[in-house]
Amino acid sequence: MNFGGTLRVNKFACFTLGFILFLIIYWRTGNAGFPMEKTDLINLKSLLKAAVVAAERGGKKVMDGKSHELNVKSKGKTLEGANDPVTDADYASHCSMYYSLKNTFPKLTVVSEEHTKSGTSCEDQPAIDIEQTLPGNSIVEYMNDELVYVKDVSVWIDPLDATKEYTEGLYEYVTTMVCVALKGVPIIGVIHYPFIPKTYWGWYTKKPSTNMPKATHKEENKEHPRVVVSRSHPGKVSELAMSAYGPKTVVSSAAGAGYKVMEVVNGTYDVYLHATAIKKWDLCAGDAIIKTVRGKMTTIKGENIDYSADSDVKVSGGILVTRFDHQYYVDKLQVVLLI
Repeated sequence: MNFGGTLRVNKFACFTLGFILFLIIYWRTGNAGFPMEKTDLINLKSLLKAAVVAAERGGKKVMDGKSHELNVKSKGKTLEGANDPVTDADYASHCSMYYSLKNTFPKLTVVSEEHTKSGTSCEDQPAIDIEQTLPGNSIVEYMNDELVYVKDVSVWIDPLDATKEYTEGLYEYVTTMVCVALKGVPIIGVIHYPFIPKTYWGWYTKKPSTNMPKATHKEENKEHPRVVVSRSHPGKVSELAMSAYGPKTVVSSAAGAGYKVMEVVNGTYDVYLHATAIKKWDLCAGDAIIKTVRGKMTTIKGENIDYSADSDVKVSGGILVTRFDHQYYVDKLQVVLLI
């Protein structure tokens, strides 16, 4: 038996295997060199847990604000001429959510609708215990850890969605939202209803929260779709929906982007249509959740939305959200828009 020949083959195999392992490790580390710092990585599972806690902490501030002077101010007018208000509750929720996340993950990029109110300080928010099991969300503990580069992650938060309705006492529309985007793609979304209270979350390609509503696809709905539009400016969008989807279309109005997305998720509406500019902190959490249940959010032209931290915070091309038959509704819109 030729032991020498066998030894040469084994050496070659070991060298080849080692070289392949080197290439895999080098590629996985983004060619960044060695050693890789732990602080450059973030665990998406931990970030999901932190997002839920942050949204619920913000929700408590929103609830507390109801019993105090709101100090309503205006940030200006929307393109449709509607007042864009901000309250002390918006600022308090921002402080709680933003600094809870930053104090837990110092290198994390967080984009918020609001900012720290002038003359106040809120940087001392307690960090989130990411080792603790979330009440009512034990399913998270059975999900796998997933490490990614923190530089590739951007978090978008809306400390109080539907502020106008909040000032009017229409609390059913009010939510707090957190979204995690990886390289601009929304993958984790949390929508919390402070006044119910209830929290929904979704991790794209993984799982939704166990309380996520289920909806049944009905082919006949395309002949008489139920469309929800913004409460503050329904007129032109209603006309667009009727023109695109036919005279049997039923158009309703509601407030809060998070609320409207969840109403599509639960099957109350087939389509959420918005034809004017809207900010990404209003959309990102809903975008991640609708993707998790195999629905879709795009511009009205069918384009995906980029949530990179350095991207424009405004989506100018309107949005279309569906749980089923997305391309059908996009195509119908294009026929009308091209006329």
